[in-house]
Amino acid sequence: MRKNYASVYSVLVLAALIFGVFYFMMPQCYDETEAPLSDFSTQRALETVKTMSAKPHFVGSKQHEAVANSLQTTLRNLGLETSLQEGFTMTEMGTLVKSKNILARIKGSANTKALLLLSHYDSAPHSFSKGASDDASGVATILESVRAFLHNKTPHKNDIIILFTDAEELGLNGAALFVTQHQWAKEVGLVLNFEARGSSGPSYMLMETNKGNAKMVAAFKAGNATYPVSNSLMYSIYKMLPNDTDLTVFREAGKIQGFNFAFIDSHFNYHTAQDTYDNLDRRTLAHQGTYLFPLLNYFSNADLTDLNSTEDQVYFNVPFSFISYPFGWIWPMLAIAFGLFILFVFIGLGKRAMRIDEIIKGFIPLFGALATAGLVTYVGWKLLLTFSPQYNDILQGFTYNGHDYIYAFVCLTLAICFLFYQNNGKRNPEMSQLVAPLLVWLLINSGIALKLQGAGFLILPVMASTLMLGFFVLTQKSNWFLNVLLAVPTVLIIIPFIQMFPIGLGLKILFGSSILTVLAFTLLLPVFGSFPQKGIWAGLCFLLSLGFFVKAYQSSDYTNEKAKPNSLVYLLNADTNKANWATYDTNLDEWTTHFLGKNPKIATTVNANKLYSKYGSEFTFMAEAPLKNIAKPTIEFLRDTLKGNQHLYRIKITPNRKVNRYDIFVRNKIQINNLKANGVTSVSFKSNMGATTFGKIVTYYVVDNLPLELEFSINAKAQLQLELLESSFDLMNNPLINTVKRKPWMMPTPFVLNDAIIVKQKIKPSPKLAEVKPRFHQNPIKKDSLTIAIDSLRP
Repeated sequence: MRKNYASVYSVLVLAALIFGVFYFMMPQCYDETEAPLSDFSTQRALETVKTMSAKPHFVGSKQHEAVANSLQTTLRNLGLETSLQEGFTMTEMGTLVKSKNILARIKGSANTKALLLLSHYDSAPHSFSKGASDDASGVATILESVRAFLHNKTPHKNDIIILFTDAEELGLNGAALFVTQHQWAKEVGLVLNFEARGSSGPSYMLMETNKGNAKMVAAFKAGNATYPVSNSLMYSIYKMLPNDTDLTVFREAGKIQGFNFAFIDSHFNYHTAQDTYDNLDRRTLAHQGTYLFPLLNYFSNADLTDLNSTEDQVYFNVPFSFISYPFGWIWPMLAIAFGLFILFVFIGLGKRAMRIDEIIKGFIPLFGALATAGLVTYVGWKLLLTFSPQYNDILQGFTYNGHDYIYAFVCLTLAICFLFYQNNGKRNPEMSQLVAPLLVWLLINSGIALKLQGAGFLILPVMASTLMLGFFVLTQKSNWFLNVLLAVPTVLIIIPFIQMFPIGLGLKILFGSSILTVLAFTLLLPVFGSFPQKGIWAGLCFLLSLGFFVKAYQSSDYTNEKAKPNSLVYLLNADTNKANWATYDTNLDEWTTHFLGKNPKIATTVNANKLYSKYGSEFTFMAEAPLKNIAKPTIEFLRDTLKGNQHLYRIKITPNRKVNRYDIFVRNKIQINNLKANGVTSVSFKSNMGATTFGKIVTYYVVDNLPLELEFSINAKAQLQLELLESSFDLMNNPLINTVKRKPWMMPTPFVLNDAIIVKQKIKPSPKLAEVKPRFHQNPIKKDSLTIAIDSLRP
């Protein structure tokens, strides 16, 4: 009977620990009334969010200009002098835009290097996102922290630069403009960047360094943030992947490093019309403030001239604390863990507390549970997508009921584990069975030591479970309280990843969470393995799993608050004078069916030009649309001459309607040389934004209807074949096209060119200009010497 109580006590304590890990990741309370002017106030920050996110404010919209003016006024009201930086930039992937950055500077008493506070103020285009989380929350965090900083008259040595960048959502263009063209960029020593990829959850710290992180880790610890949430595994993975925040430009192009702070939960709201003031979690905004307010005080007086390091550190967070140690400790800790493991197994066999055949048999339930749980979860999610195809509508990969599915599959995995680890009436079989998972974990950590040192902290739970084994073989007893105490490293370090992975990477990775759940369970075999009647525990976990599946099913439909994304464009081919409706959706609903009909065509013919999409989306269906008189752009060949083995071109494309975007494609495989767009060449930095799309050379986001002017050369023997897609984001309100409005439970699909009128045409001189071509030939300013010589030979 006492053992039954021990199992109940163990579950209660572990449940409390798990609850505490997630509860204390971020502040659960925030100032719901006016806080003292000397403190960061979430409520005051929310007022900024509310103002900024009243309407979509993507680059080129009227509201974008209104937000920019409002931010300048707010900075001036804080007593700061503001300045604007405007200019064209083009990324290495061909994204061109005229950005407008907003700057202010607070002078320090003895500036070493300046501290830069960074956030962007534009919202995502195409989906009419209001940008409350991404990134009004970041702007609000900076403004409120600076307000309190100035109110307190905080003494500080370093200058503080406030930079609200433009066009981050398009290609990090505002950051590129500042880093490559502003004189202040050379004076920056450290950047604190505030971002969002969802609308709730804890804010994670991700640092960007040029070499090692040791001094950056030490500086972050010295800043003494109250709720640090980060680990070096994320840092190691982050350094391996192409990144896409403004801070990437600072590190790549400016050799300036810094810290990102971003939250990722409620990922389904990211870049959608649901990124609103009401959907922003107040606790999340408060968490952002708990980072910046203390770090601003610290870094404004710290030495920012020496943050580079050749060494790296392992780091991770536990509630209210941030722990780190050098990469150099990884191999010694692994050696100690291996040594203890071998010693305790040797002693256990010598004392006959364990048997070699039972140890070998311990691999059967381990691999059985791993294979079964991983396969059941992988196949289970695939089946759910089959029976609930609407889940595929959410490109982010995390459904509105995603948390329920995480809990359901984790509970199902626990049920599988209990079934595989039934003790069959033997005394303490869990200790012999523990050897197999310990060995597997030690091998995993050996791989980590070789290839992924940032995950070096995963040796700590292994060492703790090895001590559980050691206590048993030395005393021939198993103490439930000691085992639960030694389970703390597993709970603190491993359990958060089980939830974080599918939130950050999508529910397609749920099978990974199940495998990690099995690996965590087997580390805690001295706890769970001692439970009597494991079949009952398996049944309880199965019932919990079933409950979460039922809950997920009941909330699987779309609602006004959890809207269905859908997409539609009007595509006019100016060369054939034909028009089509097209969509990216795989599941047509009543709104898209209204335009496309019940039997639309597969959209093969309109996918010749691959438009960039974060998730590789292409048009799926198309149908004939009524032909409308959409004004075509004017195309002028300002230069079309030969020079040596090169053919030189300068082409100007001028819109004759209000447009938002140009995409230029090469229709044959020719090399474009020395490309300039609106007078600028590309800025080089590594990013996954605007990933290479076959044939595309430029994507130009239009501001103030300014024309696009391309200058380039090709091989003289090559034939130029260019094609233009001219897009306006006004499909839903253009008077020429009578568009039925969406239902309240629908919204525009993000990450794709959506709700747009697109004119497709080959790039050749406009007919009107062709008629007046001789008039231009009479003007010597428009011609070079080779053209004049050629003209003189004409009859």
